[in-house]
Amino acid sequence: MQVGTPGRLLDHLKDTKGFSLTKLKYLVLDEANKLLNLEFKESLDEILNVIPKERITYLFSATMTKKVSKLQRACLRNPVKVLVSSKYSTVDTLKEEWYFVPADYKDCYLVHVLNELPGSMTMIFVWTCESTRLLALTLRNLGFKALSISGQMSQDKRLGALNKFKAKEFNILICTDVASRGLDIQGVDVVMNYDIPMNSKDYVHRVGRTARAGQSGYAVSFVNQYESLWFKMIEALLGKEIPVRTADADEILILREHISDSKRIALMKLKEDGGHKRRRKTEDEYEEEEEAPRGRRKPRSFKKSKGRR
Repeated sequence: MQVGTPGRLLDHLKDTKGFSLTKLKYLVLDEANKLLNLEFKESLDEILNVIPKERITYLFSATMTKKVSKLQRACLRNPVKVLVSSKYSTVDTLKEEWYFVPADYKDCYLVHVLNELPGSMTMIFVWTCESTRLLALTLRNLGFKALSISGQMSQDKRLGALNKFKAKEFNILICTDVASRGLDIQGVDVVMNYDIPMNSKDYVHRVGRTARAGQSGYAVSFVNQYESLWFKMIEALLGKEIPVRTADADEILILREHISDSKRIALMKLKEDGGHKRRRKTEDEYEEEEEAPRGRRKPRSFKKSKGRR
């Protein structure tokens, strides 16, 4: 059995002595709609040209786009279509809520909710790789056990970060939408949408990291004034309104100064490392970032709002 991305498989076909797919009998294309992105399409076409025509092909896709239909016609013969569900939904065991927050105060609301859920295994989704690192550094400066995972890290470092999260050495994982698919991490209690996904379907994939296999889970989104339309589109896709929560403004303001100082220190660290300019980090830098906080006080707790679940 060979498992890999199209690019890596193609590298082995070209460069690895003795590696061959000439005896392939079964081909599985998972997340087919993603495999047809520009970065994968050429490699996939080359692989399809060299593998045996006589084979059994399994094509899995969350959405039947025009590209997926074209691939289906190109590489399947007499296909049987199995449709599980055409409606996007979330499971009944998932509790969903959202906060309407001013953009400048989003960090404060995030820390407020983290303080209300101490020790919970939490995945926080952001838009960019740079944001994963900035937010992880900021939260660690506040005493939280947070680490990041992104496409800017080597494969070994990504696996190392995931293993530390699974082993509960760290209970907060900051990630991009790359982590919303294909990862089976047991025991995730909470999913937080720090940045609202621009593609409504990505919301379903994100919150699907919790409340798995019949377990309960909690998903909370922080929606600022620029993201409200995207969130309405998510509700339209799900066919329901997600309950809104509020927080005491005074409690949020108490957090602001301390969080601003922590973020300033994190930005200084990124500037020293060239974090916003350099696409790749050295191994030593990521080792330093992933070390658990030492000698820091516990995350600051503040009086909780009434009516919390």
